[in-house]
Amino acid sequence: MSTLTNYEKEVSSQAQIRRTTVEFINIVNDLWYDKSIELVLFRNQLVDKRASEVLNLIDYAKEFVAKPISIFDALEIAKAIQLIALPSSKLDIGKLAYECHLNEKACEDKVAFVKTQLKEATKAENIIPKDVVLYGFGRIGRLLARELMHKMGKGSQLRLRAIVTRGAINQTVLEKRASLLSIDSVHGDFLGTVQVDVENKALIINGTTVHMISANAPEDIDYTVYGINDALIVDNTGAFRDKEALSRHLKSKGASKVLLTAPGKGVPNIVHGVNHAEHNPDKVDVFSAASCTTNAITPVLKVLEDNFGIKKGHLETIHAYTNDQNLVDNMHSKYRRGRAAALNMVITETGAGKAVAKALPALEGKLTSNAIRVPVPNGSLAILSLQLHTEVTVDSVNAIMKQGALEGALVEQIKYSLDNELVSSDIIGSSAPSIFDSKATITDGNSLVIYIWYDNEYGYSHQVMRLAKHIAKVRRFTYY
Repeated sequence: MSTLTNYEKEVSSQAQIRRTTVEFINIVNDLWYDKSIELVLFRNQLVDKRASEVLNLIDYAKEFVAKPISIFDALEIAKAIQLIALPSSKLDIGKLAYECHLNEKACEDKVAFVKTQLKEATKAENIIPKDVVLYGFGRIGRLLARELMHKMGKGSQLRLRAIVTRGAINQTVLEKRASLLSIDSVHGDFLGTVQVDVENKALIINGTTVHMISANAPEDIDYTVYGINDALIVDNTGAFRDKEALSRHLKSKGASKVLLTAPGKGVPNIVHGVNHAEHNPDKVDVFSAASCTTNAITPVLKVLEDNFGIKKGHLETIHAYTNDQNLVDNMHSKYRRGRAAALNMVITETGAGKAVAKALPALEGKLTSNAIRVPVPNGSLAILSLQLHTEVTVDSVNAIMKQGALEGALVEQIKYSLDNELVSSDIIGSSAPSIFDSKATITDGNSLVIYIWYDNEYGYSHQVMRLAKHIAKVRRFTYY
């Protein structure tokens, strides 16, 4: 066969793959916007993705589970899901395709197979949508706004109704807020529309009104004036850190729950996936989502503690600079943070080592920690040096971490990287708070060094979203 003939076959095959991918993308979007059924691929988002992005995720899935998963498999399963009556749900099509390859005979009839795998969906309880108010509109607040609006679908879960800031709200302020939401130097353009409604002091995001409210104190606000009731207040200002201060939100008319996007005192500090089930939202009104670093390391530490036992260890986090630091050398209340953030590596403290114990009491007093702020605007790395109760090898540690990323309670939290070339810019936009670098694992008997990457803005925001859904009791049926 001639080289030209082979080339023509390759071109024809590639065109068919692209057509199939486009058909798959259309089904993914139809399921989401028509039925509130969200398909993901090993926890990677598929809604509003381009064909090239989907095909790259398929390649990752194939290598991750060592099975010949293809876009054709994904399309057949997506078509089967279309034909089944399902409640609002989040389904991992990668897991379904993997299980299909494990049991090819049972999977000959795709509709029957998917029905069997998703039989528990019939037991799912009805969801009552929850109003959400963002108190503050900084880095985390704007990412939450993006995700809340992007993931709104039919509005059956969390509904962003208002954003609270200080100062006057006029056309100039609204336009600046809209611009900051629409364009981001790190995370790129918002995949939606943002308009300004000066008369009603609101932003129109994807055609939906989000009120902009000015207030100096939480208790001064009457949310019911805006048609907002029984709302979850997500405080991302950092101004209120303990239970007494955060409880001021509950004095507002129309507010019922509070979630702090920082470590809190006197309130449950939650790492979703690790200890969220220990705190009943029917009995607790104020929650903390802990810190980005705590959310990055705790899921991985839980897997290691459960399987090998941890004697002691040290955490060194190589963290992106934050708005708390100075752009140029200037006065600062803390040592070293006054030096120019984009020009220096800056040693500073982190409470993440101690904070882990709030989610994993078994590690109380076992971890020391420190931090180095480095000249990147986002994307961080946690280095854990641990002494275990068990002797391990690189293969045994990686196998346990891969299992944790594939199945169990922490599949949303841990992403297992197979990439030999992974660097900080590669993990920007990852929804997992912990990205385990399997190529960097070091072992020596019972000594272990591991590297955990994390998008300290985007990955953390998704953990906040997961916890918010738990608090609001709007978690859909999920199949992971």
